[in-house]
Amino acid sequence: MNPTLDILYHDLHYIAIHKPPGIHVHPSELARQEDSCMRILRDQLGQWVYPVHRLDRATSGVLLFALDSEAAGKMIGRFLERQVRKRYLAVVRGYTEEEGLIDYPLREVTDRPAQEAQTAYRRLGTVELPYPVGKFPSARYSLVEAFPHTGRRNQIRRHFVHISHPIVGDVRFGDGRHNRLFREKFNLHRLLLLATDLGFVHPYSGEEVSIHAAVPGEVTEVLGRLEWKDNW
Repeated sequence: MNPTLDILYHDLHYIAIHKPPGIHVHPSELARQEDSCMRILRDQLGQWVYPVHRLDRATSGVLLFALDSEAAGKMIGRFLERQVRKRYLAVVRGYTEEEGLIDYPLREVTDRPAQEAQTAYRRLGTVELPYPVGKFPSARYSLVEAFPHTGRRNQIRRHFVHISHPIVGDVRFGDGRHNRLFREKFNLHRLLLLATDLGFVHPYSGEEVSIHAAVPGEVTEVLGRLEWKDNW
């Protein structure tokens, strides 16, 4: 049976899916044998689809496609003009400030200058676990919601590393000791970064569109065990 993707929103011009973790948005030259959301959705709908933004392979949540090239251009313009509202949920190492703005330029390609990048965040909860990690007798974590104002590659992950609060489960930029704790204690083998909400003014109808992706069951279970049952 061919794989299918959960559809969150669908009209004549756009379709949004709930992207699973561990899958590319579009085919990658570095992983030609792996499937992608673009390929799966194309086969599921029986028509071509056009990605208008991206999520990291390890990130899950709302992913929007256009159904024709004109609609794609209009929506890409909305993203470039920062007219799309994006909300993410993440679990990070340590206790963050209650809220803040990470304003730190990021380099997307090594031989090019860094580009401006801003991510606002708000802390939703904290927890201290009785498990020693490194030189510390316990482990502290924060549940945060993040609102990227720009869309640089790996932006949220790199920004939280910049303020010394890497996202749990991030095998590229994060802290391996805390990733291992969540694998061993919670059997969680994924990045704890979820694109929960996407909002925009529809380019054709002019109506407000709000798309929400529910927190997956395996993450909900862990958040509940951390006593963050009603915080997201």
